[in-house]
Amino acid sequence: MAKDQFVSQIADIETDFPQWYTDVVVKTKLVDYGPVKGTMVIRPYGYAIWENVQRELDARFKQTGVENAYFPLFIPMSFMTKEAEHVEGFAPEVAVVTHAGGAKLDEPLVVRPTSETIIGHMMGKWVESWRDLPLRMNQWCNVVRWEKTTRPFLRTSEFLWQEGHSVFATGEEAEAETLNMLRLYEEFAHSVLCMPVLTGRKTEKEKFAGAVATYGMEAMMHDGKSLQSGTTHYMGQNFAKAFGVQFTGKDGALQHGYTMSYGVSTRLIGALIMTHGDARGLVLPPPVAPVQVVIVPIASKKEGVLEACNALADRLKKAGVRVKLDDSDNSPGWKFNEWEMKGVPLRIELGPRDIESGKMTVFRRDTLEKQDCYLLADAEKAVEELLRQICEDLYARAETRMRERIVNADTLDELLKEVDGGNFVRAGWCGCRECEDKVKEFAQATARVIDKENTAKKCVVCGKPSLHTVFFARAY
Repeated sequence: MAKDQFVSQIADIETDFPQWYTDVVVKTKLVDYGPVKGTMVIRPYGYAIWENVQRELDARFKQTGVENAYFPLFIPMSFMTKEAEHVEGFAPEVAVVTHAGGAKLDEPLVVRPTSETIIGHMMGKWVESWRDLPLRMNQWCNVVRWEKTTRPFLRTSEFLWQEGHSVFATGEEAEAETLNMLRLYEEFAHSVLCMPVLTGRKTEKEKFAGAVATYGMEAMMHDGKSLQSGTTHYMGQNFAKAFGVQFTGKDGALQHGYTMSYGVSTRLIGALIMTHGDARGLVLPPPVAPVQVVIVPIASKKEGVLEACNALADRLKKAGVRVKLDDSDNSPGWKFNEWEMKGVPLRIELGPRDIESGKMTVFRRDTLEKQDCYLLADAEKAVEELLRQICEDLYARAETRMRERIVNADTLDELLKEVDGGNFVRAGWCGCRECEDKVKEFAQATARVIDKENTAKKCVVCGKPSLHTVFFARAY
């Protein structure tokens, strides 16, 4: 099959980016649609990406001392109503179980949209003394939020995530943990997803329901829209008071704890696809790619070719590389197209001429460049260096795009023009909700995060002195 024929199965990335995304996630067998509207089936290739994300993040959490636990999927409705702002924020998305075992339940059960309430309840049982603190836990699980508009990985009625929840003796400790986890996410996005992000505090309108403060991690997609890729939340004593999380301090006084939470989800898969993908399909960062190297035999029926390919595959596996030998009956051209669309970072072509010369031909998915200068004897070292270089180049390319597409605006008209052009816009904001709402109404853009420095002079809406400089963007 010709390369242009294969790529024609995918919508044009420049003219129909949303359809390109849908085509890519389905045709590369990352995901399929579930029988219930708004649900997705994560296929093995897609789930392998999630396993790699999970492995990398889990190791980072444990290095900080966080321990994994698991909490029930079903939450009593009465728990949700204990924190007023929380229940109001989640009410439109909550799925409720009213019957089970053929009978009506005495109390309806909420299908977990997030676990602050049930974990708060258990913390109230487990925390008694200052010696029990800090209590720092994480769980890997699924959650259900009944979304009206869905798209695989980006927004579905059920998705996978991790949610960390911690309680501390002081607000200072809880706030520090909130910012530390935000930095952990940022480092992970950089080194594992090769994805630059903006981090900062959310506005009151955009914060998590029930939180004192929410901090977000925003990534710029290929089309200039933002994707919220992770959040951390400082809860103060809101949930501790609602669920009786109290402890006896060193001074003997009974006091409430301070809690925080943080989470990322399978949305990260959508983020890396829309950050790095191109007209041919996926471009996967090596740390999360299910297959880091695919070996394609050339003239495989000739003596010694398959043996050499198998020997190379074994060597790379022993070196810790996730490698696939494609010894199927498909033509080399078909295999090239297939693995390019699936985003495998490196392809090694090995045929009689390569074996005779002691070299291998290597194709980089990110640059679409092919080179035949690598010695077979040094394959492990060459592959390690190439995968490292791909990570650096993917990040640099995405970081350059983000840097070039962050612009300033002083008026609403300028802001609208720039978001129409696929940019993030830095603009002043006076801090009032009415002006924030006006930006959304006028430009269909929202405040993503507050810049760490307030360099703007006036509010982009009302012209009053700027309280914050904010990154505005359209978002998924």
